[in-house]
This record gives sequence, structure tokens and C-alpha cells, in this order.
Amino acid sequence: MDDSPSASPRTNWLERLTHFLLREPENRGELVDILHSAFERHLLDADALAMIEGALNVGDMQVRDVMVPRSQLSVIDIATPPEQFIPHAIETGHSRFPVIDGNKDNVLGILLAKDLLRYYVNRQSVELRDLLRPPVFTPETKRLNILLAEFRDTHNHLAIVVDEHGGVSGLVTLEDVIEQIVGDIADEHDKAEEHITPARNGLWRVKGTTEISDLNDILEIDLPCDEFRTVSGLITHELGHVPRRGEVVNIGRCHFRIIRADSRCVHAVTVRLQPTLIQTDLKH
Repeated sequence: MDDSPSASPRTNWLERLTHFLLREPENRGELVDILHSAFERHLLDADALAMIEGALNVGDMQVRDVMVPRSQLSVIDIATPPEQFIPHAIETGHSRFPVIDGNKDNVLGILLAKDLLRYYVNRQSVELRDLLRPPVFTPETKRLNILLAEFRDTHNHLAIVVDEHGGVSGLVTLEDVIEQIVGDIADEHDKAEEHITPARNGLWRVKGTTEISDLNDILEIDLPCDEFRTVSGLITHELGHVPRRGEVVNIGRCHFRIIRADSRCVHAVTVRLQPTLIQTDLKH
């Protein structure tokens, strides 16, 4: 038996990590604790930790948590001539559009913006129905990890989301799902309105990177924006730590619930406006 100082009963980090992994974590919390310990000991960097946490959370989330709601859909009616809808398609910057017949519950197919190049460049005659790709439908309650596997297997990038009655409630893209793992993917066409979208029952879904001034303008509120620029920064300051999913906080008239976060920042929250001003001091 080696009695030298190097053979101290206190095992090193690698031995302890090996021990934990060999006996298998008994629950999600224990696994997350191991990952955070690895991060603190510089065995994982912040990006790797955030992506692993995101991948774990994807299995708990449903399509309704990340979909673009029906009210925010950019659609094209089959009866609209190309010279009218092409300028709108260019302005939005989207690459795919649901094509409907009369109302949003009647989706005929998906139009890819690149398929319009022939008309836009050469002004050739286009029969819109001939350009449509078959629509893919998915229920609101499907878990994101299952949807991601389906996107991978079918090479689809977009699905129409339907509620329990078969009505269209929104759409979800491959990018929406991947963002839950790697974080928000900036897009040159993103607008403030696309970071702040209405959800059900008076809720708003807001990205953590949303400018507080934009949130104030759209919701007609007056959150402080002198010291902190983003919603994530403001909430983290109020709580005094990086929030975890499920935590709530009241700031001004806003009741925030964190729906996605990692070890560095808040990625998405829901907001409900309170009827009266709520003053919250979390430090006392």
C-alpha cells in the first residue's frame, strides 16, 4: 500500500467523474450536477455545457413551446398573383411559405422562395400549384427530440402545427428546434416583432436577447433599460443569478417565467402583464 502524500484518500476529479459515470446518474438533476462540476473544473467549456443542457431539455419540450403562432404566420393565398405576393416574400426574408386556399386551416403546400427565381428573374409564367411541396403536419404536443429526428430522417425543414381539433395553430422549423440546443441563431432578417410573439391566454413569448426598449414599445410598458439592454440581462440582475428553467420573477407590470436557459444566460421567457404595478425587491 502506498502511504505517500500522492495517495491521499481524497480522489482526484477524474476518478470521481469516472465513478459517477460508471454507476450511472440516478436522475437528471444528478447528471446536470456532474456536468456543472466538470465545467467548474474546466473539463467542459461554457459552450459545450450549454449545448449539452440544451440537448437534455429538448426531450422535455413540446412543439407548442417553440412554434411560431398562427397569428404570426406569413402565408400566401393560392389566388394571389405572383406580382403581388413576391414583394412580400422578399420583404420577410423567409425561405419557405405555407400556401393556403382561403384560410390558414386549409394549407395546400409549402412554397420555397428559391422556386420563384425563374419568375422573378425572367418573368416567366408560373403556375403556383406546380411549385408546391407537400405540407408536413405535426401535433402541438409532440416532443422536440422526436420532431428533430423526423426532420433529420425526412429532410424537411418546416412543419405545420395542428391542435387537437386539426386546426392550424402555427408552424415550427428545423432552426426553431436547433436553437433550443445551440442557442439563438442570429438572422439578418430578424425583426423585433419576431423576438416577441403572442402566445395563448394572454401570454407573450420573448427571446432573452430581446432589447428591453423593443419590449417596452410593443407591450406599451416601462421596464428600466438604462443599466441593462436585454431581457436576459435584466432578469439575471433581478434574481442575482443566472435563472434556471421554471423560475419566475415580477418586474414592473411583467410576470416573467423562464422557459429556456443555460449556465450563461436566459434564452426564452413567457411574459404576462399584470393589471396593476408590482414592485419586487428580491434582495430582501
